[in-house]
Amino acid sequence: MADTKHIAFSIIQFLRDQLSSGGLSSDAQESLEVAIQCLETTFGISVDDQNLAVSQSLPELFAFATKQTGTTQENTFVTTGSPYEHQLAEAERLKTDGNDQMKVENFSAAVEFYSKAIQLNPQNAVYFCNRAAAYSKLGNYAGAVQDCERAIGIDANYSKAYGRMGLALASLNKYSEAVSYYKKALELDPDNDTYKVNLQVAEQKVKETQPSTAGGLGGVDLAGLLSNPGFMNMASNLMNNPQVQQLVSGMMSGSYSPVSSATSPTAAGAGGGGANDLSSLIQAGQQFAQQMQQQNPELIEQLRSQMRSRPPSSAGNDEP
Repeated sequence: MADTKHIAFSIIQFLRDQLSSGGLSSDAQESLEVAIQCLETTFGISVDDQNLAVSQSLPELFAFATKQTGTTQENTFVTTGSPYEHQLAEAERLKTDGNDQMKVENFSAAVEFYSKAIQLNPQNAVYFCNRAAAYSKLGNYAGAVQDCERAIGIDANYSKAYGRMGLALASLNKYSEAVSYYKKALELDPDNDTYKVNLQVAEQKVKETQPSTAGGLGGVDLAGLLSNPGFMNMASNLMNNPQVQQLVSGMMSGSYSPVSSATSPTAAGAGGGGANDLSSLIQAGQQFAQQMQQQNPELIEQLRSQMRSRPPSSAGNDEP
């Protein structure tokens, strides 16, 4: 409250100086007198309280605060609302330090430098995009996605932010979303070969991860299955199962008839032909796959993971 009274006292002094200048009309002088009385009543002070006086008058304090030379005030504020000039320069220096740390693969230190630069200038899309690259190197793909979103929000035409967003999403196995961001990156930078390659890889991944119509193992290739000892052992055990033996025998003899088709007139005939045989074969395969899933679900999941290739390479696209 003491500081508030000092400020109010300085304002009252300024208003009294304006009254004594003689350059105001009678109406203006009357208005100032009313204003002075209101301030004195509100803050419980008067012009006689000289202990509230400060060494500089209000105009002097104002002139000092708005001085633009920089010789007496190092941190000059730009009136447009942008950060201090020295803060902008410091932020650029921190970004350069972060880039140097990326070159020596000290990604944690790079994140720290980029974060400090962002604190000084949060309206620079490059800082967020560079930190996204560092986050990706550390495996923090969710953090990379957030930083890319911030960068795009600042600069919607920043192609590198879209490219790095595609990388982060692909690393999270979100290939469909990655495709859309790679396409936008190429739209803004059509000659970028890295974006072209990564787009092709992501589109291929989308095709590979489409659900299989045969059900059960969902996209695991036959060569991969046959080369997996665990799968072959499980298949051997299943073949010794009487229920499975009966199922295979029925498939081989053509007499297998799914329960779901028992009520269909076209499926009632023994060894029916055409589409019904194909349907029966597919359903028999599904039943076989389901029994494998029930016997060893962990192995089936492991097989799925082994058949998924790694996300697209970020080579040539991570230099800030």
